[in-house]
Amino acid sequence: MIRQHRHHWGIDMQVPFGQRELELGGKYIAADLRDSNELLDDVAALRARMEEDGYLLIRGLYDREQVLGARRALLERINEAGGLAPDAPLMDGVINPDKTAGGPVKQYTDTPAFRALVESPQIMGFFANFIGGDVLTFDYTWLRIVGTGGGTGAHYDVVYMGRGTKNLYTTWTPLGDITLDMGTLCLCLGSQRFEKVKQTYGQSDVDRDHHQGWFSNDPVEVVDKFGGRWATTELQAGDALIFGMFMMHASLKNTTNRYRISSDTRYQLATDPVDERWVGESPIAHYAWMKEPAKMVPMEVARKQWGLD
Repeated sequence: MIRQHRHHWGIDMQVPFGQRELELGGKYIAADLRDSNELLDDVAALRARMEEDGYLLIRGLYDREQVLGARRALLERINEAGGLAPDAPLMDGVINPDKTAGGPVKQYTDTPAFRALVESPQIMGFFANFIGGDVLTFDYTWLRIVGTGGGTGAHYDVVYMGRGTKNLYTTWTPLGDITLDMGTLCLCLGSQRFEKVKQTYGQSDVDRDHHQGWFSNDPVEVVDKFGGRWATTELQAGDALIFGMFMMHASLKNTTNRYRISSDTRYQLATDPVDERWVGESPIAHYAWMKEPAKMVPMEVARKQWGLD
């Protein structure tokens, strides 16, 4: 069931984003992302919207109860590891201040309910229609269990997974309802057309080049130097935010005492080349990035080399 969404925050609120506190609705960050639900029966219009906006927000694409079932399974694992506050309801995901969630992500992503969600008929069927063929999703899945103060810097996904086709899409799935204060995803609208950034940073590879990955932790600097405007929205269990490899994105900081749980999954044509790091029974994942600190190139150094500073 596709549903309508209504946000409830004040447009003059300040949001913690990277190194900044920004006014929502001000110069640097917009108060909403537009959804594309009205285009679901028109694949040509969906493709045109992706070309125009660089993203598709589909409200209620997944079955909400299936998403909440996957959330419950994940929270049960976190609770078994001692990561939840013992006196709070399980589904609230309240952090145990004495022992936050940790350990290998695979201990959470191998839950059958989680895998069934990211390979569900809703998402696989959407992509079969959108990209026009049999769909492959990576065997490796990225699960984000973000605690208080956690957030993500601005980056393109292509620098982490660009060895196969560039016709690859990220789907950001909230595993539960995510309010702004939990650290929602932010997109830099127009960044898919930052041509100099795409031809330099966007051609790099973190395992080959050993740079830090994040392009910037200052959202104001990105807009002032390269253009665009950030945008975000609250998301609910069942929603899906889909974008390509050259959409710069980041997240607000989680300022609550609850985990922000979300997943990043990737989808492409099964017949297209695949990045070998992320497929197979035991994907090799990042084999060089962050493994040898002495070889790591600070992003400010890399950006000077690329002529971006």
